[in-house]
Amino acid sequence: MAETQETKKADLRHGFPVRDLRDGVMVSGEVDGEEVVVARRGEEFFAIGAHCTHYGGPLAEGLIVEDTIRCPWHHACFSLRTGEALRAPALDRVSCWRVEALGDKIFVREKLTPLPLRDVTDVPSSVVIVGGGAAGLAAADMLRREGYDGPLIIVSGDDSPPVDRPNLSKDYLAGTAQEDWMPLRPPDYYRDRRIDLLLRSRVSSVDPKRKQVSLENGKLLEFGALLLATGADPVRLPIEGATDSQVLYLRTFADSKAILAQAARAKRAVVVGASFIGLEVAASLRARGILVDVVAPEHQPLERVLGVEVGLFIRKLHEARDVTFHLGETVSRVRGRTITLTSGTVLDADFLVLGVGVHPSLSLAEQAGLAIDRGITVNEYLETSVAGIFAAGDAARWPDPHTGERIRVEHWVVAERQGQVAAKNILGRREKFNAVPFFWSQHYDVAIRYVGHAEKWDAVEIDGSLEARDCAVTYKKGGRALAVVTISRDLLSLKAEASMEAELLSQRQQVA
Repeated sequence: MAETQETKKADLRHGFPVRDLRDGVMVSGEVDGEEVVVARRGEEFFAIGAHCTHYGGPLAEGLIVEDTIRCPWHHACFSLRTGEALRAPALDRVSCWRVEALGDKIFVREKLTPLPLRDVTDVPSSVVIVGGGAAGLAAADMLRREGYDGPLIIVSGDDSPPVDRPNLSKDYLAGTAQEDWMPLRPPDYYRDRRIDLLLRSRVSSVDPKRKQVSLENGKLLEFGALLLATGADPVRLPIEGATDSQVLYLRTFADSKAILAQAARAKRAVVVGASFIGLEVAASLRARGILVDVVAPEHQPLERVLGVEVGLFIRKLHEARDVTFHLGETVSRVRGRTITLTSGTVLDADFLVLGVGVHPSLSLAEQAGLAIDRGITVNEYLETSVAGIFAAGDAARWPDPHTGERIRVEHWVVAERQGQVAAKNILGRREKFNAVPFFWSQHYDVAIRYVGHAEKWDAVEIDGSLEARDCAVTYKKGGRALAVVTISRDLLSLKAEASMEAELLSQRQQVA
């Protein structure tokens, strides 16, 4: 690991004293008008672009781990040597410059040319990816980055290309992100990389023996390798008296647009479910001036995931913005604008948004005869029970080396990282998926970062103050830290992630 040091920006071509750059420390500056970060590991020096290619996070405020640098905002990981984006959510590399040490000074020289694509042999004749979400796009992107040159098809039921799904409930819905920001890649990306993106297309069946995918329109696709990135579908609740136009869900770009269409002429809304999606929708609607009631069966929002203390803190954040909570109950019936709760409480609303969870999309895997266990069962290489068929993202259940259990999580970054690892293993890399789960959630001006995975815990330790919005919350079981939530402590979140990785590495070395 490494510490971070803020220094005055300077023209790095003119050099600076070696003594200003201790091992593991970063120095910021400029080269020909571009912001650059110089880092030192032992007697090696590296210079890379100063901003993460995901949302532009300041890498100088991040963390150096071995020969990588990690973004403090959403934990993207880059190679210091090549600038390659090693781990999502960043998909694009950062620039690198040659560094030269002369005497007692360090100079940043010319920009380096990206390394050529790797040569790959013994690769599948074709790759079909079912699902146009986080895992599917990340897998296709990595296949091309790794040098795969064969036919590559993404089959997506959506009517739009892969989009930045976390923003559907955050900035886009709140009105602070433009529509043209939402696609993860521009149209020419798919053309230039010869990725055949089939939108509004659904797979009806998979034949593992014939290695064929059948589409609902009757078309057959042959595959040498198959990735199931089918994701998850919203849990849909039947509500007595409610019309289809009144009850909305949020999973796709089209769903977010439908909520916006309702919000344009609405004054009040009811959000059913105090999940991350539900509460982010509530925050976004409040940003548009719409009054919001949140109805949920929990005693506190997000109590099952974050515990009572953090759940209460998040509740207060929303109540301070005039969100009204109705906890311990749900919607009983709807009559026009009148929403009746199980307690008999009557609310007035123009529409409802349901965020009561999701369930993994497993029908294709079940039809194909793949092993299922509350998700598509995969091994440490993300391969299913049938050789040559992989699964990644919300539908996949994998052996997590950090908890020692099989888990399935519904996090955007995890899905992307699994897509990347699955792609490498489709090409025979035999890389185990061992990334520490990470996600973030935004509630007004408060960002919450979560690293690790804790379904159950016996102790919660809070360092700092939730009320001051400056803290780290550690969830422990048997004295071992399973997960860490941070607010305004981004570097600590990175260090917690690296610590969990180091713990796993130590365990492996002891076994060996």
